[in-house]
Amino acid sequence: MTGMTDIKTKKILVWDAPVRVFHWLMVLSFAGAYITSEGERWRLVHVSLGYTLGGLVAFRILWGFMGTQYARFSSFIRGPSAVIRYAKSILNGRPEHHVGHNPAGAVAIVLLILLSVLLVATGWLNYNDIGPGWLEDLHDIAGNLMLGVVGIHVAGVAVATWLHRENLVRAMVTGLKEGTPEQGISRSWRSLAVLILLVVFGFWWYQWQSAPSQETSASIAKEATKYVSGRHDDDD
Repeated sequence: MTGMTDIKTKKILVWDAPVRVFHWLMVLSFAGAYITSEGERWRLVHVSLGYTLGGLVAFRILWGFMGTQYARFSSFIRGPSAVIRYAKSILNGRPEHHVGHNPAGAVAIVLLILLSVLLVATGWLNYNDIGPGWLEDLHDIAGNLMLGVVGIHVAGVAVATWLHRENLVRAMVTGLKEGTPEQGISRSWRSLAVLILLVVFGFWWYQWQSAPSQETSASIAKEATKYVSGRHDDDD
């Protein structure tokens, strides 16, 4: 049998442009939303990034069924046995090479998508004052769990990069990984990636334009303070 070392490999296109744009916009949206989660000053930024995250995840779910080969869920979601086998290969010092996502990375991706859905749903309900009060706690828990999964995912990428001698972060920028020519995808879908960027940036611009001015915000805050103060006076 011919060994893997005898197979000629080269840089091939694995990650299409929409997947790469989704990945980095998701990083930006979650990081920004997490940082701005406390206080009223950055509330509009927090909400806008939350909506962006929801839209990105909705697209990724659709692209997971309609996208290019390695973007599809069917190409990387495997059962527990595949994850265990991959973990054993790492412990044995001979890690399995996967052109697309490896089984451990696939678990992290599924968890991130599910937690994003929970995070956006509870955030929307809280923002619109719908549902019981414990939804706010659930929203905070989902955010912290997602941060933990992100940390584990980043650590896994670092380990896989070292073991496979292949820069996985750079691959998610360029779309290129090591493989045989017939394993690469034929189309990058750059036009769709550009459309995603235009929609996201257009939404951010709209949110910025519709944001209340500082004077209006101060007036609203002043009126709210007077209202609360009046309520306390009535109670007295």
